[in-house]
Amino acid sequence: MALENFIYESVEGILEGKFDETKDSIIKHKELYNDDAPICFSLLALCEFQKKNYNNYYQFMNDATFLVEQSKDILASILNELVLSYVNFTEKNSTLYSISYNKARKLAIKCQKTYFFEKINSMLKCPPITHLSTHAQVKDPLIALVKIGQAVAAEKDIDVLIKTIAEETKIALNADRCTVFLYDKVHNELYSKVATGLDAGKELRISADKGIAGHVVKTGETINIKDAYNDKRFNPEVDKKTGYRTKTILCMPIKNFNQDIIGVFQVLNKFDETFTIDDEDLLVAIASSAGISLENAQLFEHQKKMLEEQQIIFDSFIETLASSIDARDKITSGHSTRVKMYATLIAKEFGMEKKDIYILEKAAALHDIGKIGIKDSVLQKEGKLTPEEYKHIQKHVEITHNILEKIHMSEDFQQITDIACSHHEKYDGTGYYRGLKGEEIPFGGRILAVSDVFDAITSKRHYRDKMPIEKVIEIIMNGSGSHFDPKVVDKFLMIKLSKIVEVFLSENDSEIDPEDKITLDKYNLLDLYYSIVNNCSNMLLQVFNKYYVGVDLEHD
Repeated sequence: MALENFIYESVEGILEGKFDETKDSIIKHKELYNDDAPICFSLLALCEFQKKNYNNYYQFMNDATFLVEQSKDILASILNELVLSYVNFTEKNSTLYSISYNKARKLAIKCQKTYFFEKINSMLKCPPITHLSTHAQVKDPLIALVKIGQAVAAEKDIDVLIKTIAEETKIALNADRCTVFLYDKVHNELYSKVATGLDAGKELRISADKGIAGHVVKTGETINIKDAYNDKRFNPEVDKKTGYRTKTILCMPIKNFNQDIIGVFQVLNKFDETFTIDDEDLLVAIASSAGISLENAQLFEHQKKMLEEQQIIFDSFIETLASSIDARDKITSGHSTRVKMYATLIAKEFGMEKKDIYILEKAAALHDIGKIGIKDSVLQKEGKLTPEEYKHIQKHVEITHNILEKIHMSEDFQQITDIACSHHEKYDGTGYYRGLKGEEIPFGGRILAVSDVFDAITSKRHYRDKMPIEKVIEIIMNGSGSHFDPKVVDKFLMIKLSKIVEVFLSENDSEIDPEDKITLDKYNLLDLYYSIVNNCSNMLLQVFNKYYVGVDLEHD
């Protein structure tokens, strides 16, 4: 609360005009608590904006946004977006205000910081978004540049970036429409995903050999046209496609840092009749900032696609490794897939983040990869193992670790190795191969331990049938605190029976009867267990066993 009170006092001081006193307080706080630097820079940005020192505001806001992204601090993120929303509201910019306000609100709700959000927002006195005028005009060129600078600093999504730049340029030049075309060198085309005033869902593509924009790409010139239809360079096909009537045009190239043309600004129909030399100068300044930001966004988009492709390759590599176990061990074929599904169900009961679930799923898929190093005579034996054979098969966990640690992974994905080789550790420390105890065992490993045992004793083998479900649940319950983490057991027993049955059916492409699903959706494993041991109506057990006993999970 001390940090939040500091923020409240600082915002109050700034809004009351106590600039010097409040600024000194913020700087002293930053020196004492360096981790709060992102918050301090956002406060300093607010201070400079209130003083109308726009250049200083822009510098502080850039620093604040960068530090917020690096720190991932929730309070800093919410405050940063609220300051941005306040600035954009003050300058009557509904587009950027809406973006920042909604980001702050969603963060606050997700992280249970709604009081902080509401307190700061009430101090800044920003009304609901619907009260803003969407046609507000900003006449000050410096303010227009600052706003576009904000978009450059805060946005990596190229579609949102283009929309923001186009909207701000239209307002700054007092024009009816603005289109930001990007240049596709490969196909020699100009394309726009968003044009203000047009359907934002459409992509408009035109040949770079035609029209005003094409001429700008070819020559690098700025073109200012007072009557479009009397200019031979104008291509009326665009108007025919959109149903729009173009009168005046200001068209200018967008260049990157190396002065290569990467796109074109096309601003249409100035409300004050024609575009002036001042408009051209302002668009030059906007294009300079926009060019760098658009190229950065394109690079970010390219890197994102490369990462997605790498993700696909990584996923297929994992699946190939996992399927190699099925190929060697027909007796337990499909085991890793089902363990992954059970582990995912438990993870969702805990409300785990998507990234953590993804890591857990990959660890589950690979948890038995070490069986590659186990002798066929042991791995495929149809019967009880001797003590020597059991000791030999236990080595598969260490082999799993040795195989996976040789795969180059990011720091996040190194957890896959640690989780995968922890599924035979026991909560009381008597497991293998490292003898870890309690929370020394990775959380994902504790989830896999329950998932692994449950699937093993609910699957049919050549040498035994499935165990009755009440005995299965008893084993899991009795292992709580010794074999298994009690918290994991509790969550596992809360999983709805319909979800468990879906795992049973997963390899046979079967579905639950709709009427049965209604019943199974109402109860969990714990409900099933107590209905059996207390000799309640056996209807629930009958419905469950229809899929448990009646489904053959064994492979030929």
